[in-house]
Amino acid sequence: MKTKTHELSISGEVLQRGFWLYIWEIQTPKPNHLYYVGRTGDSSSSNAQSPFNRMGQHLGFHKNSNVLRRHLEEKNIDPQTCSFRLIAHGPILKEAKTNDQHKKRRDSIAAMEKALADEMTASGYDVINVVKCRMKLDVNNYAPVRAAFALHFKMLGSGKPNLERN
Repeated sequence: MKTKTHELSISGEVLQRGFWLYIWEIQTPKPNHLYYVGRTGDSSSSNAQSPFNRMGQHLGFHKNSNVLRRHLEEKNIDPQTCSFRLIAHGPILKEAKTNDQHKKRRDSIAAMEKALADEMTASGYDVINVVKCRMKLDVNNYAPVRAAFALHFKMLGSGKPNLERN
C-alpha cells in the first residue's frame, strides 16, 4: 500500500437532513463511467438522512447500507480503484415529524428517484441500480429536480422528459 495525501471538499449544506436525490458518477479503472441514482429518506425508519451521511454508508462495509459498494463488487470492481463524484439535490422536502408525513414524503421522493433513474438509463447513462417504485410521480414537483440534474448530466437534458407514468 502506497501512502498518499488526498483532499475532499464539501459544502456544509450537504449535512442537512431531509429528502434529497443524488447521483453517483463512478469512474472505474476501465475508461467507462457508471452511475447510481439514490435518495435519502429511509423505508425502514422515519429518518431522512443527509447526503453526506449516505455517502459514507454507500461505500462502507455495513451490508445493510452499502448498496453502491455491493453493486460495484458484483461487477468485480474494487471501489478503492474508482473515482467518485456525487451530485446531490435538496433537500427537496424537509424531514417529517410523524410517520404518516414521512411515508408521504418518502413515497413522493421514491417516485422521483425512479423517474430520474429511468431517464438517466434512457439517455444512455450506464445506471447500475434498478429503482423499483409504484408510487405516482408528481410531474410538477419533479420538473425542477430533473432540470437541476440535467445541468450536470448533459445527455439527460438533451431530450424531452418521459414523464408518462401512473
